Amino acid sequence: MIDIDRIKEDFLNQKEGVDSLPALNNLKARFLGRKGIITEQLKNLGSLPKEERPLWGKRLNELKRFIEQEIEALRASIIKTEAEEALRRERIDITLPGAFVPPGRPHPVTQVLDEIVEIFRSMGFAVEEGPEVELDYYNFEALNIPKDHPARDMQDTFYIKTDRNAPQRSHPMESDVVLRTHTSPVQIRGMMKRKPPFRFIAPGKVYRCDADISHTPMFHQVEGLMVGEDVTFAHLKGVLEYFIKRLFGEETPVRFRPSYFPFTEPSAEVDIGCIICRGSGCRVCKETGYLEVLGSGMVHPRVFEEVGYDPQKVRGFAFGMGVERLTMLRYGIDDIRLFFENDLRFLRQF
Repeated sequence: MIDIDRIKEDFLNQKEGVDSLPALNNLKARFLGRKGIITEQLKNLGSLPKEERPLWGKRLNELKRFIEQEIEALRASIIKTEAEEALRRERIDITLPGAFVPPGRPHPVTQVLDEIVEIFRSMGFAVEEGPEVELDYYNFEALNIPKDHPARDMQDTFYIKTDRNAPQRSHPMESDVVLRTHTSPVQIRGMMKRKPPFRFIAPGKVYRCDADISHTPMFHQVEGLMVGEDVTFAHLKGVLEYFIKRLFGEETPVRFRPSYFPFTEPSAEVDIGCIICRGSGCRVCKETGYLEVLGSGMVHPRVFEEVGYDPQKVRGFAFGMGVERLTMLRYGIDDIRLFFENDLRFLRQF
């Protein structure tokens, strides 16, 4: 005979001490598991006389449903109790003073970059952006720097590995893929989608294989372009002198030196009076009294031809500057790596 009442009584007695989900799972396994008491009794029904099996099978199933209901009710009660306990542990006393969270602030390079953009915006320059992973065509060839041009040696380039089994390239725009070495490709893309007159700047990250106290593999540039029918070198000088005096102060000396860039002709380096020695000559400015801050020039006719402009009808000027270099000059910083080391003692000064 199967003692249903004894099994039920044993279950109720054992249930009284259960106060956690692991203990409840053990209780469930003990009575309802694959080798549990109810399961074993159901298996043993075959040993009873044939006429008694339905009765005892019905009573065992009723007991099984009772135990299942009791276990689920107890599970709900335990979960509710644990949730209430968790709320008590985690509750917030809103009368306590708040924990101080030090305010964040923009990185010094970001501060100077934002100021540069705002100065040029005030002169009517739009802001243009472009991809950092660029085609060799936009980065070099469209800027009058063909593959055999010695100017490529001026910029140590990161090339992106591509499929060697790709079909032979037949169009100049189907070129190698690089990390852009300057933001000048944005000028090409910008000219291809608009007609003169216009003016815009192209701020962004650029990449070169270089790393020392004055160079990093990734840095920021701002390049600018102004194109129209009557744009002259005088416009270039006026824009850049205004920009430099806004950034470094009205009393900052500015000079233009003849230079060379493949994509401008004539070209000029722009220097400011040394911020260390104030023009008297020192180790930083190599006793010249001046520091180089950016490059500039009139857009080369071949660049205009590449984007479909008639160099007989339009003229323009372009310029480019490194934001980290300007930030170093602005704040007297002598090691560019400080910008990327995330030392709070350094960053909190800005």
